[in-house]
Amino acid sequence: MEQYREAHAEGLPMGIRKKIELARILMWNPEAILLEEPSSGLSIDEKRDMTRFIQELHEVLGKTIVLVEHDMSLVYDLSEKTVVLDAGQKIAEGKPEVVIQEASVIKAYLGE
Repeated sequence: MEQYREAHAEGLPMGIRKKIELARILMWNPEAILLEEPSSGLSIDEKRDMTRFIQELHEVLGKTIVLVEHDMSLVYDLSEKTVVLDAGQKIAEGKPEVVIQEASVIKAYLGE
């Protein structure tokens, strides 16, 4: 992130701006971080980079990450435990590889 130290955020790519937002949060050294739609507005390459960045937050810094996300591939790559909501009601809970196969999740998010 050093190369962006003097840059104005509005001129930076969305992926870099989102990393800057996370860096600002990390300055407070929180035990847990809530991320809502961290991949929205990102290109495929930026999504991959953001996924790695979030993994490092958890694995290297030991941060608990609560992720609210509709991109199921990101959820699948990052989650140890997944809770799926539909219209505010919990319809599934468990490991992502199990939850993603449940009929209620497929109906709600992938269509029948």
